Amino acid sequence: MPTILLTGANRGIGKALAETYVADGWDVIGTCRDTSSVNIKGVEFHSLEVTEPDSIEHLKQAVDGRAIDVLWNNAGVYLDKGKGLNQLSDEEWLKTFHINTIAPMRLASAFVDNVANSNNKVMAFTSSQMASIKRNGGGAYAYRSSKTALNMAVNCLSQEVASRGVSCVVLHPGWVETDMGGSEADITVETSAKGMKNVVDPINPKLQNSYNGLFFNYDGSPIPW
Repeated sequence: MPTILLTGANRGIGKALAETYVADGWDVIGTCRDTSSVNIKGVEFHSLEVTEPDSIEHLKQAVDGRAIDVLWNNAGVYLDKGKGLNQLSDEEWLKTFHINTIAPMRLASAFVDNVANSNNKVMAFTSSQMASIKRNGGGAYAYRSSKTALNMAVNCLSQEVASRGVSCVVLHPGWVETDMGGSEADITVETSAKGMKNVVDPINPKLQNSYNGLFFNYDGSPIPW
């Protein structure tokens, strides 16, 4: 039975992903900051503060060398939604970078051996088409720049881990009906989760060249950097 480790699994897209993988028979290890009120049937939850090295190390010890077929860095924030540049503080910008860019890469580094020891060998990262420089519509300075930086970091990582058979993919979940996406969004969390899962599931070392270091929409179409 394959295993996925999924951050931000308690709500929104993360919850939908967790439920979709459980329904498909996967072992699902979910993380969130506070697990006290989380109850998703079939998900093994662990508390994780993604910006704290000690918390990442505690999770690593809890997982204890288990093979992880898919490490999915999904947790993220959009702290400057609706704010102009002059309304955005340095603290908010730095916090956005810490959570959206640095933390996923620290988690990837911490669990690369677990992923390399699995069958699928996949690291997936929830990004956004708002990170695309070609499609840039302006505004959202902190969110856009943090996700663009994440995309670059993942592309760097993809080259580093390729020799171990590991594939790194960046995914846009679509404009989704969540607290972040709002009620006017295009698709439901279920549609987003199932679509992204359909992109990630076929990935394995034999298909590495078709996925590693690339940027996909939830429907499988490529997104320009």
